[in-house]
Amino acid sequence: MLTLFGVSALTFMMLMYALESRHNGFVLAFACGCALASLYGFISGAWPFGVVEAIWALVALRRFTDRKAKPS
Repeated sequence: MLTLFGVSALTFMMLMYALESRHNGFVLAFACGCALASLYGFISGAWPFGVVEAIWALVALRRFTDRKAKPS
């Protein structure tokens, strides 16, 4: 079950990354995917992966807020 969660989280994250240029909402969804991947990393015992994905989630949230603040 844990492996299925990890595969799903990473697949979602990569799909949202591929769609980021289409809409700002996909940047936020990518941040959520990174958070899910981070959770998977910590639960599975791969804490370095969890830390890196948590950092990516913060970077993506920052990109989301920066893009949202800019006029279209």
